Amino acid sequence: MKNIVLVFFMLICIAPSWGLTFDTNQPKTIIADKLEYDVKSETIKTTGRAEIVNQSGQRMTITDSYISQKKGELSGDDIKLWLGHNVYIDAETITRDGVVTRGTNAHFTACDGCDEMGNAWTIYATRFTHDMDSRMMSFHNPILRTYYDIPLFWFPYITMPDPAVKHKTGFLYPDFESTNNMGTQINIPFYIYLSPQHDMTVKLSYLTRENPLFQAEHRLNATHSEFRTRGSFTHNRDGENRWHISNRDVIELGEHARATVFLERASDKTYLQKYGFYEDQPYLDSGAKLEIFGMSGYVVSDAHIFQELRESTGVFSAPNGNILPNIRGLYQTAPLFDETFAVFNTDILGISGSDAATQRVIGDARIISPWTLWGGNRVTASLSARYDVYNFSDTQMIDGDTYSGLKNRFLPSGYVEWSLPLTRPSDTWGQIIEPRARLTVMRHIDNEQFATSNDSAGALLSDATLFSMNRFSGFDLWENGTFADYGIRWATFNPDGHMVELFAGQTYDFTERADTDPNSGFHNGASDYVGRISYNNMQWLELANRFRLARDNAALRHMETSAVIGGGRNFLSVGHIWSRQFIDAATAYDTINEFSGGLGIGITKRWSIQFDAIYNATYGEFHRHSGNLFYNHPCYFMAIGYRRDNAVKRDYVGTTTYQFRFGINIDGKKY
Repeated sequence: MKNIVLVFFMLICIAPSWGLTFDTNQPKTIIADKLEYDVKSETIKTTGRAEIVNQSGQRMTITDSYISQKKGELSGDDIKLWLGHNVYIDAETITRDGVVTRGTNAHFTACDGCDEMGNAWTIYATRFTHDMDSRMMSFHNPILRTYYDIPLFWFPYITMPDPAVKHKTGFLYPDFESTNNMGTQINIPFYIYLSPQHDMTVKLSYLTRENPLFQAEHRLNATHSEFRTRGSFTHNRDGENRWHISNRDVIELGEHARATVFLERASDKTYLQKYGFYEDQPYLDSGAKLEIFGMSGYVVSDAHIFQELRESTGVFSAPNGNILPNIRGLYQTAPLFDETFAVFNTDILGISGSDAATQRVIGDARIISPWTLWGGNRVTASLSARYDVYNFSDTQMIDGDTYSGLKNRFLPSGYVEWSLPLTRPSDTWGQIIEPRARLTVMRHIDNEQFATSNDSAGALLSDATLFSMNRFSGFDLWENGTFADYGIRWATFNPDGHMVELFAGQTYDFTERADTDPNSGFHNGASDYVGRISYNNMQWLELANRFRLARDNAALRHMETSAVIGGGRNFLSVGHIWSRQFIDAATAYDTINEFSGGLGIGITKRWSIQFDAIYNATYGEFHRHSGNLFYNHPCYFMAIGYRRDNAVKRDYVGTTTYQFRFGINIDGKKY
């Protein structure tokens, strides 16, 4: 019998593009072996096989169907409804009563045509229902089957939202972990939908050797703000309440201002490490920040309250006390003449802790004048003046006394810098040779700092600290006196993006340095030699090395090396740090010798593995290592992995953790 094609631009239609009930507000096309339309009752009856396509492109095939516009009913046999790309549900029979659709002997999959081996997974159920109001699908006696119709598991009853639902409250797929000190851990997450911009996830973790762990994550996106909060809690078998909370809120205050509030606290130093929330952070930071910025300047005000996680810290370590507040401002003028401009800085800092407090105000003004002279010579001259005022309260000074009161410092300075880039263009390998030198003159003072508590952690000479006015970290330690920096850079590159770079340099102090750290690389007079070597082909290989050599015999003192080969799923990364440590100028201490590495291998199109590790060669042990096996299918994903942590701290002893994760993909969305 010849097919009949009927196009209706009237108020009858099938399901919307992700639902199972029937939208009566879209026109449709019906192709059927035989079709009858009753104008009076506004019903359609098809005989044999029919195909129905709605305005959104959703497609349904059905046998011997009956569609009623007035009552919003549909019934038929052997129905197959495509809900999205590669997503369909079929049933022997289907009926609709109001907002509820029912079917028998139904099959549901999101893998139609995704794999030449067949559907990766299909849910078989004796009955299914779909409620349009709740947007929920229910399966009775469902069996999850994989390739070749192999049954994987059975449940008496399961429900899930239909794929049109972007957010739906309900349980998510659980994942499993196993550790050597807390046993097996089963994580059961529950998703709570509050609005399209507001949701949260709570998770119950059952542990076989420890009491349950409760976790929660809250997310809110407003028009000009973002709020994120995570936390966890447990009452362990020793009767202790252990917990952590992490919060970060970002609020945009117009085009030129932004506020950030952050909170990180834990019940003790080892909780994060024991329960797997630790990310190598040495301390937790809580506080707030306000940023105001414009075309020529900015102001940042922030406050910090720290919680120390390290076992012990020295008096020179940062942070050593809470920062309440810290206000920094910068303004750069337009060119005063030619390319000459001025920069103004202000820094206000308050540090409190251990019954001592310090407030500091820094004012800094400088003028910078760059010039390009004959022959390509580049000369930059700068003059600056810095003034510091400190207010100490019961603060231990470097001479051992405790002091309260005001102290001030004034530091005029200036520098002249010269460079001459010499280029040799080429169609194959172009080259640049650039010698560079800078002479910096500062006022020489007896003490580079007042108090033992400060925001600086000393100095470490490297290629990155050359040609800088302040070679110390932080502001409290003062670089002072007269010194010269000099070095030479050579680079070669080709049109394919390959580039090789070499740099070597040194600094020379004309004034005597106070209490020179033998590990810093600085000395009275000439310093150690520093340099770097790098290569990058902009495709699959990147190599970098920075080093420091002793000034007297060119012995290796410090070296950092990194290499990345490949990209994507196939890569090899290697890192190495080696540093000779001295107690004094003549006595060597344990050498720092540490390796890090990562490896990724795409075994097949879908299977891949990854490993990473940090190895302490000085003591012959791993800090940690981990590995994961991944399977990524268009319709589902799976990961099995382990992590070994060898840290030992108080009540925490390094543990091995195993984890299993599984989820399904429906039309590009992960569940």
